[in-house]
Amino acid sequence: MKIGDKIPMQLGTDAIGRQWTAADFAGKKLIIYFYPKDNTPGCTAEACSLATGYVALKKAGYALLGVSRDSAASHQRFAEKYALPFPLIADEDTSLNQAFGVWREKKMAGRTYMGTVRTTFIIDENGVVVHIIEKVNTKDSANQILNLGL
Repeated sequence: MKIGDKIPMQLGTDAIGRQWTAADFAGKKLIIYFYPKDNTPGCTAEACSLATGYVALKKAGYALLGVSRDSAASHQRFAEKYALPFPLIADEDTSLNQAFGVWREKKMAGRTYMGTVRTTFIIDENGVVVHIIEKVNTKDSANQILNLGL
């Protein structure tokens, strides 16, 4: 996925079983953030930053979805533990990760594996990607988005 691309119609199922589509966000700006794993330090910091900034993001006209490979049950526990006010999509088969191009080869401690590259996509009211944040500031991601001035 790159700037100017339209997002896929099917976005996935959240922690409580709701199926989300691009049509659910027609006429609204949308933030979709991809993160590697629930309850890890960086992912928790990012989710909490977005939760803290959620009111300001909504006031700026944004809806918000988080996406990782974790199961719906894992997302449910994560969302409850940190009082996350936005849906988390369970992308267990990585289809949405792949559609957005964030499922890539990664390296850590000399080991190569496939995983989610932390990335935030800003989508306009027509479902078109208008900005991509690849260097996410996990501790201040809400302000990072708001400071774009989109």
